[in-house]
Amino acid sequence: QVQLVESGGGLVQAGGSLRLSCSASSGIISDYAMAWFRQAPEKERKFVTGISWSGALSRYADSVKGRFTISRDNVGNTVYLQMNSLKPEDTAVYYCAARMGFTAQTMDVTTMYQYWGQGTQVTVSS
Repeated sequence: QVQLVESGGGLVQAGGSLRLSCSASSGIISDYAMAWFRQAPEKERKFVTGISWSGALSRYADSVKGRFTISRDNVGNTVYLQMNSLKPEDTAVYYCAARMGFTAQTMDVTTMYQYWGQGTQVTVSS
């Protein structure tokens, strides 16, 4: 079992950058495939990006390709989301998630993830 804690959210102007972190307060992140999802007000939670347990494979939603980068530091027990060229439509609560087992085809499926953080708010002003 792993407990996840996100940090790094905040208010930024359009075109700016933020880096989110997801740390494990218990458990070992290297045992899990990891992902970031986001949820805007009154919208469903959506996949942003995911990364395999080794870091060899990653995948991005079309809306963030070329702007966001996921990375993981298994020694430091942390996963990161670097967000550049932020847009107002990126405003959402961002959640870190972990799953046992991994298939590239289901990386974007919310229900495949067993563990979730509490979320961190990202607000992008125009």
